[in-house]
Amino acid sequence: MSTDVGPRVSEVAPQEAWEKLSTSSNAVLVDVRTRAEWGYVGVPDISEFGQEAILVEWASFPDMSVNPLFLDQLMEELDGAVPSEIFFLCRSGARSMKAAHAVAEAFAAKGKPVCCINVAEGFEGDLDPQKHRGGLNGWKARGLPWRQS
Repeated sequence: MSTDVGPRVSEVAPQEAWEKLSTSSNAVLVDVRTRAEWGYVGVPDISEFGQEAILVEWASFPDMSVNPLFLDQLMEELDGAVPSEIFFLCRSGARSMKAAHAVAEAFAAKGKPVCCINVAEGFEGDLDPQKHRGGLNGWKARGLPWRQS
């Protein structure tokens, strides 16, 4: 009986993702939030490393249905490249984990395993006691660079 559950996806804190992106020329950051989130909440700014985050919606607003073209759109953005590491980011870390698993499986099916890593806490982080995001943890609250798109 096989216990293989498919490619593994790891998870790192936002600061660790930043550090790895800063030292690896072949790592990329994929922000899987919605267009509205990119526009109104902002996007991670990794221009310091000569890069831009890849923006591909995992799910679309308002019904948050999974984007059936997600894999195709991401592969088009990668333009045939197989990064050493792909970091995935969403609002709180849930959608990005699903996207990371889908991409890890897609690359493995092509015989090209890639290291897919979810950014824990996401861009805005967890809800605080007042039910607000953006101040407790996450990319922004950790003081990592970001900008309005």
